Amino acid sequence: MTAPRVPGTHVRHGRVSLALSFFIQGTVFALLVTRIPAIQDRYGISDGLLPVFLAAVPVLAGVGSVLTEHLVKRVPPRRVLRCVQPLVCLALLAAGSVGSLGQAAVALAAFGLSVGALDASMNMLGVSLQRAYGRSIMLGFHAAYSLGGIVGASLAWAGAHWQLSLAVLYGPVVAVLVPLALVIGRWFVDGANGTEAAGGSGGQAVASVSMRLLLPLCLVMAFAYIGDSTVSNWSAKYLQDVLGSSEQVATVPYNVYMVTTLLGRAVGDLGVRRFGAVAVVRCGTVVAACGFAVVAVAPGAWAGMAGFTLLGIGLCVLVPQTFAAAGRLAGPAASDTAIARLNIFNYVGFLVGSPLVGALGDAWSYRGAMLVPMLLVLVTLVYARSFGPQVARYGDSHERARTADVGRSSNGL
Repeated sequence: MTAPRVPGTHVRHGRVSLALSFFIQGTVFALLVTRIPAIQDRYGISDGLLPVFLAAVPVLAGVGSVLTEHLVKRVPPRRVLRCVQPLVCLALLAAGSVGSLGQAAVALAAFGLSVGALDASMNMLGVSLQRAYGRSIMLGFHAAYSLGGIVGASLAWAGAHWQLSLAVLYGPVVAVLVPLALVIGRWFVDGANGTEAAGGSGGQAVASVSMRLLLPLCLVMAFAYIGDSTVSNWSAKYLQDVLGSSEQVATVPYNVYMVTTLLGRAVGDLGVRRFGAVAVVRCGTVVAACGFAVVAVAPGAWAGMAGFTLLGIGLCVLVPQTFAAAGRLAGPAASDTAIARLNIFNYVGFLVGSPLVGALGDAWSYRGAMLVPMLLVLVTLVYARSFGPQVARYGDSHERARTADVGRSSNGL
């Protein structure tokens, strides 16, 4: 047993700046997805065409993630993130400000491509910083994303309440976030040791990583996002149409889900350090499955909200730990490649989740449809060992003899 690693000042600054980057992205993404109806009205997008627009964004984000996999072989991930985060913010502003449907389509396409590169590079830096720290910090970054999502959704609510145009809503936010993104980008660090030398794999030899090796984690990622998209797209409709709640009460579950996601991620790193990643992932999976079960059998709105609360507590740990596990499984040399490939399944789950539940609800019942994401999430229990042996734990009393070497094939987290 060794003393926990004490990171250098530049690594600590890198951690803070990356957390702010996650916060910015959570804010921007929430401002887009919560104002989709306003975008539809502004550009006269028909109900038949809207699904095409909505599907195009995650598809192009997947393309952006693939391109980033190849880009970081030549350019450090921190430089990719510094470039694409302001672009994502500007694309949001363009989506709410341009004058025609065609221009809006171009803006949303730019948003999709850049957000794929952004998600991939952010998580690459997160995994490399976790490697530099020698203990679990990945959930904290995603907690910052959840906090940004709450802020963005709140701003969107205020814009809708005061009937602000999209340009008026997005303009001041982007005017603040773009300079912030440019400033914090100066302190991004990456690489196996968290240095500001050639970061990540940029400019260095890159090891390959087998998709067969990553497949269990890819499935976990996709199924986790199917569960997440089920909550974000169907919680309000489910409470109102199935459980008979009022329209106002129907808006509560997603807000509660976001808050519990934030809280779970805020304390999740402590759980990983104390009990290990495998135990935390298993616990989160069981809690999420119980949440879906409660929602499916709920006799009324309040019981349904309790189920969605459990979903937030359970699902919140899966995605951050999946990225962390991929980085360890691939090793430092192939970590960036593994994360870029894994990130694609984020968008696969997002694309599949909402149509899947909707189709099953229409053909069968919405109560029954809630059991399908429950079963998919439970698949995570089969692959829980991929998150690392329980005996290898982060934290003051569970450090390995070589805390910096968290990318070895032993998968210890």
